[in-house]
Amino acid sequence: MTPTPTLAPGALDGVRVIELGQLIAGPFCGQMMADFGADVIKVEQPDRGDPMRDWGVVHEGRSLSWNVIARGKRCVTADLHTDAGREFVLDLVRQSDVVVENFRPGTLERFGLGYDVLAEANPRIVLTRVSGFGQDGPYSPRAGYGSIGEAMGGLRYLVGDADRPPSRFGVSLGDMLAGLHAALGTLLALVARERSGRGQVVDVSIFESVLALTESLVSDYAVAGVVRERTGALLPGVAPSNVYPTADGHMVLIAANQDSVFRRLTRAMGQEELADDARYATHQARGARQTELDELIGAWSSTLPAAEMLELLDTHGVPVGRIYQARDMLADAHFQARGSIVEIPDDQLGHVPMQAVTPRLSDNPGTIRWGGQRRGHHDGEVRDWLTAQQQPVDGAVR
Repeated sequence: MTPTPTLAPGALDGVRVIELGQLIAGPFCGQMMADFGADVIKVEQPDRGDPMRDWGVVHEGRSLSWNVIARGKRCVTADLHTDAGREFVLDLVRQSDVVVENFRPGTLERFGLGYDVLAEANPRIVLTRVSGFGQDGPYSPRAGYGSIGEAMGGLRYLVGDADRPPSRFGVSLGDMLAGLHAALGTLLALVARERSGRGQVVDVSIFESVLALTESLVSDYAVAGVVRERTGALLPGVAPSNVYPTADGHMVLIAANQDSVFRRLTRAMGQEELADDARYATHQARGARQTELDELIGAWSSTLPAAEMLELLDTHGVPVGRIYQARDMLADAHFQARGSIVEIPDDQLGHVPMQAVTPRLSDNPGTIRWGGQRRGHHDGEVRDWLTAQQQPVDGAVR
């Protein structure tokens, strides 16, 4: 597990991003862009850094969450409450393409750094704004964490078992969905700038980023009066597709709901007659008898150890996989062959394994240049560079 080799310039090589956000939603957008070669300059307050520096698992005084979400970024400090800090940011804006922020709406304006000010300094600047509820509407002034966006965007109601209150995801899914949409919106704005010559504002809300993933949930209710409910590990009407026990105590997910795949599963089970049984022969029939079919498959799966079942179902072309924890990912031969997890050097911790860059580009692969750095680590480097950009060259300013 080694850092992805840099074979060619990253797809975003030459793009400069000023990251003013903190925690996850805005910084995850910055992480994605840094992974693909953008020069992401993260600006933090001199007296207190991004709270992510202290969140999650902290080992030997270092947050491992910070090491991931701040990877590849240059860390500088500036007090945005002061004229000097404001001017520093504007100097950066004049040399940059994108500003990413995820403050509560109105905060950037109170700093004197609203879009009108940024665009005056650099008409080509793209301002990507991430917030809980968007830049307008009656809820826009509200504080909005990812969990609230998950709740109001419709996903939380669907997560968990039917006989219990809604559960939550084990990661900050709402924030990260907003970060992904922010990265997409930023790239779209950069493409549009090639035609117009002007930047624009990208308005991303967490609740709408979650809402975008709810398929036909709203249409189902508005048109057909159907309310989707919590269904635990299964999807109603889609069978078999569930988690099944094994003889050695593992959990294995089998997805064989397509007719041809179901027949292959029954063949692997030694019960091919089930594929021709009217109770299970079609997608609709299996969906109507989901519970009894899952019980039948579970009784069979309980007789085999996980490794034997995986090999057997793979031989028969049935989609199957164990439910992995981190230890399983680190040990898996496919993860290793693909380089899905890479080790990033760290001055204090040695090498830190983390997820590799995704998606994969054949000609311009992304790379992780370094893990999250200490606050102000690049202050001198960035300020010296800015000074050099402002020096007269043949009577003009660079």
